[in-house]
Amino acid sequence: MHIVCIGGGPAGLYFALLLKKARPDHDITVLERNRAGETFGFGVVFSDETLSYLEENDGPTHERITRAFAHWDAIDVHYRGTCTRSGGHGFSGISRRVLLDILSERAEELGVKVVHETEVADVEALRKTCDLLVASDGLNSKTRATYADHFAPSLEKRKAKYIWLGTKQTFDAFTFLFEEAKEAGGALFQVHAYKFDADTSTFIVETDEESFAKAGLATMSEGEQVAFLEKLFAKHLGGHALLSNRSAWLNFHTLRCRNWSHENVVLVGDAVHTAHFSIGSGTKLAMEDAIALAGEMIRVKEKSEIASALARYERERRIIVEKTQAAAQDSLLFFEHTKRYTSFDPLAFTFRLLTRSKKIGYDNLALRDPGFVDRVTRSFEDGAPPAARDAERPVPPMFTPFSLRGTTLANRIVVSPMCMYSAHEGVPGEFHFVHYGSRATGGAGLVMTEMTCVAKDARITHGCAGLWNDEQEAAWKKIVDFVHRETHAKIGLQLGHAGRKGATKLMWEGMDEPLADGAWPLVSASALPYFPHSQVPKAMDRADMDRVVAEHVAAVLRGARAGFDLLELHMGHGYLLASFLSPLTNTRTDEYGGSLENRLRFPLEVFRAMREAWPNDKPMSARFSATDWAPKNQRGNDGDDAVVIARALKDAGCDVVDVSTGQTAAGARPPFYGRMYQAPFADQVRNEAHMPAITVGNISTADQANTLLAAGRADLIAIGRGHLRDPYFTFHAAEEYGYDGVFLPNPYGVVKPQKRPVS
Repeated sequence: MHIVCIGGGPAGLYFALLLKKARPDHDITVLERNRAGETFGFGVVFSDETLSYLEENDGPTHERITRAFAHWDAIDVHYRGTCTRSGGHGFSGISRRVLLDILSERAEELGVKVVHETEVADVEALRKTCDLLVASDGLNSKTRATYADHFAPSLEKRKAKYIWLGTKQTFDAFTFLFEEAKEAGGALFQVHAYKFDADTSTFIVETDEESFAKAGLATMSEGEQVAFLEKLFAKHLGGHALLSNRSAWLNFHTLRCRNWSHENVVLVGDAVHTAHFSIGSGTKLAMEDAIALAGEMIRVKEKSEIASALARYERERRIIVEKTQAAAQDSLLFFEHTKRYTSFDPLAFTFRLLTRSKKIGYDNLALRDPGFVDRVTRSFEDGAPPAARDAERPVPPMFTPFSLRGTTLANRIVVSPMCMYSAHEGVPGEFHFVHYGSRATGGAGLVMTEMTCVAKDARITHGCAGLWNDEQEAAWKKIVDFVHRETHAKIGLQLGHAGRKGATKLMWEGMDEPLADGAWPLVSASALPYFPHSQVPKAMDRADMDRVVAEHVAAVLRGARAGFDLLELHMGHGYLLASFLSPLTNTRTDEYGGSLENRLRFPLEVFRAMREAWPNDKPMSARFSATDWAPKNQRGNDGDDAVVIARALKDAGCDVVDVSTGQTAAGARPPFYGRMYQAPFADQVRNEAHMPAITVGNISTADQANTLLAAGRADLIAIGRGHLRDPYFTFHAAEEYGYDGVFLPNPYGVVKPQKRPVS
């Protein structure tokens, strides 16, 4: 079989040598346009896990690579004049040129023809001469461009700018440097640096576009740029210069392709996908692509089997690559928004950096470097009341108390508001009594009610709970009294109005589907139905607004009499107040439409009226959708708008924001679902609007909760479905961590968690 690889990078060379080793009868050629020994960049990074893959697949290659490696175990973060170290991170660096030399020599030993200084002029003509054409020709792949209609690539240009440099200064750990150029208006620059041989290090400088402009780098020559960076990072360079190798300032591009193969052409490595360099996965992904593709091609006995082999390769690799790209996206977001965290102390900043990609969390770091996590935990614990602290061992972040006005929560776990659709005429019944009582008994610091409707025509469904009459108030008071009498939990009341999403079927009969009969009239910001077949709501006039404000205030007074500890206004998920906030649902031309300031006007009227009616010593929250997940061709609210909304709420007396996302418009969906997928928005709101934030969104473990808290991404962790599965989530987490301070009713004392001995 005749096989040609375009591009002599790690993917093409490693694929060629692995396949030739297993199938010496194949004729395999690698075409590389550069001269031998010529390459872009300096060093590349491998994790210990990746090294194990190399050893399994070709021992001689692994042996030569490891002989050339510079290995380290620690990560150093230089920030605000302090170096914070975390150990247990096994990585190795190697010169990119040396790596390519090793792969090329090994390939030629096995009989692969490696041809340098060869530019492929006509990809289609070449494809017709071989049985398989492997495109390993990088981000600017000519092969991918030739068949772009089929591969359907998408390139997402990222915000930060970076330049890939080197230096003879060597670092004994993977090193992150953060420095402000005070003479350039406080422009912030960061460095990813690591040693890749005995006397040379990679030195990648990255900065946001505003800092790049402030420093005037765009108008400098290459020499002036390097001189500027040498001066800025002089104290870290030890007198050494910065080295350039065809280096230029670039914006990273995240590449994804809808298809990875076309007829007898297949893409590998950076030709088909990229992952931001901050997680060191580019070369890893390329070589793992090579392993997977070679593994499939080894099994091919007839040319007719190639298409199936390529399909299997894509199926195997796509999910792994997409997971890596998701982690890389989270990582690059940290570096694009580093300014968000410059108020953090060095320890918290380092923890935020180390956990940026979600690949490493609180528990994993505790295994890698228990001393570091103990210091982080002690530092976090310093903000808790002295009575909550443990002299022997630090209290995990999720178990530390949190205060809002005159209310102190025993811990940071919140039972998220979840509609039960089980009330009769708005009255919570025995189901609700057991539901809320069991979750309060389970140890959570705060239990939130479902969205409780302020009027009969404010309901989502016939089964929604309400608070507009005496019977409902009495039923809620019974629940509140039980929670206060029998548990240490606080209980919060969420009030809301369904707006255009009202008069719908019960969730299990058809989520958001309009009632066939028995519907009630709806109101909204604008006369836009939720689905095309939904009821068209009335666009609210001033009289409607006055009535809705009065209904909210009346419900607040009932909630205060019932004894609730916290009050939350629901302004998200496409309900009435959300319909004012979002440009997707607000097409008004009066003072309540148009700009975000105008769209905020009525929700803030409602909030202020509620705050005035609610006891001053009790906290208030607001839940809103930080992004509408709007399609690219539509303008919806996003994270920057969420910061503006949060600041306005703060000025109106809001104590904490409950940051959710989406559900604004029927067609709007997040581009991805995953663990903690909404946390970035709480992070942005908390650290840009500078107010406490509750985060939600597929948080399912205590490790995730502790990670988000210790990283300063949220102050409280709201868990919904996890509490449906396990009302005793907090208690079970205490067992897991050996923490004996969690609440448990006296009758359950025989199973109270035992304090884990200090190691």
